[in-house]
Amino acid sequence: MKSITKILCLVDGEHYLPVTQQAINTLNNQKHNKIVGAVFIGGTEKLRDESEESYSKKLKIPVQFAKDKNIPYTTIENMIKKYNVDTVYDLSDEPILDYPKRFKIACRILNQNITYEGPDFKFKPPTQYEIMEKPSITILGTGKRIGKTAVSGFVSRLIDKKNYKPCVIAMGRGGPEEPEIVHGEKLEINPEFLLEQSEKGVHAASDHWEDALMSRILTIGCRRCGGGMAGEVFLTNMKKGAQLANNVNSEFAIFEGSGAAIPPIKTNKKIVLIGANQPLENLTNYFGPYRIGLGDLIILTMCEEPMADNNKIKEIEEFTRKINPNSTIISTVFRPKPLNNITNKKVLFATTAPESVQDKLVNYLEEKYNCEVIGTTPHLSNRPLLRKDIEKYIDKAEVMLTELKAAAVDVATKDALAHDLEVVYCDNIPVPINDSYPDLSESIIKLVDSAIEDFNSSH
Repeated sequence: MKSITKILCLVDGEHYLPVTQQAINTLNNQKHNKIVGAVFIGGTEKLRDESEESYSKKLKIPVQFAKDKNIPYTTIENMIKKYNVDTVYDLSDEPILDYPKRFKIACRILNQNITYEGPDFKFKPPTQYEIMEKPSITILGTGKRIGKTAVSGFVSRLIDKKNYKPCVIAMGRGGPEEPEIVHGEKLEINPEFLLEQSEKGVHAASDHWEDALMSRILTIGCRRCGGGMAGEVFLTNMKKGAQLANNVNSEFAIFEGSGAAIPPIKTNKKIVLIGANQPLENLTNYFGPYRIGLGDLIILTMCEEPMADNNKIKEIEEFTRKINPNSTIISTVFRPKPLNNITNKKVLFATTAPESVQDKLVNYLEEKYNCEVIGTTPHLSNRPLLRKDIEKYIDKAEVMLTELKAAAVDVATKDALAHDLEVVYCDNIPVPINDSYPDLSESIIKLVDSAIEDFNSSH
């Protein structure tokens, strides 16, 4: 039997009260609906009586007038909590609620895990299956190529060394049809092994393979297709992956998002990554604030010029504090870390980092690892251009240093081995941009401990 949907309506004074009353009655008369209240969000053109008591009496439901003259976030949120609302239905219109204001309201409503609906739209919070039988966190992001897998690897290694015994469950656009366990703690994952997997038809540069290689822990690979505006996926087998994670030999689970898509598994805490290289309006508008509002720990990545100057970083940080004042915020850059020795070697470096920062990465590699970078390519995700770059430099190189992304195995590794080059895979380490931020490792440990406490208190 379908349960009753408790609905809170948003109404305005640009409609005559009898018209608003008819709309509420129509909505209330639909099967399984129950109107539990209304928020008057502004407008006076057709409003004769501005008292809450009069409005409540005529509409026959509790009515709260917005105290905020711009957007009544707090009033809506208080009514949601007071009446245990399932859906907020918008019966307002222009000019009281324009499109930007509606997106802002949608973000706040979705952060309450409530559906926001109107005559021709419906935004639902992304699915969150409650199936985990061990403490867990989610790592999600505001976009693609902003470092989720790198941060996941950093978190995994850190807490593995602290004996938290983690596993990683990752979903990607190229993931397997059935969830795939990779025993990073047991397998010798070298270039020849990955190439062999690739030639069997496995996407050996998928995120869970990268996690296994970089962190040397058990990983579970899943697939997904499609990404909704608020992070819902159209198709994924991550629920099966989570059920596998309940049964493997680990004590803590890390769920890794894909692009801006959010893993559909309810976890105890969340790390949100914000790409400082992204257009500012994508973070401050649409469903950027919704994702930011989910974070317990928020890590800004790509925080260096030309991707983001100090003013942009500061603006993102200030906006994040406003949206999510209780979160810890740390701004970082990524720096390459070869998994094997490249000292005194001539290196061809393949990366997904944009050309605009490659000089910084090259200088870092040469200074820290005492090597000579004879060429770089930013085209790991563009096979034709990657092959051209490899042809240009491969006769001068001794080592192919590559991130494990996109075409890293089926092109970069394959071509390098064919030319008798040594292949060294490269991790990316998040580094705070200065000492004014909380310690990154300590913040992660604190979050993980908090997730464990949250899990234990509910079981």
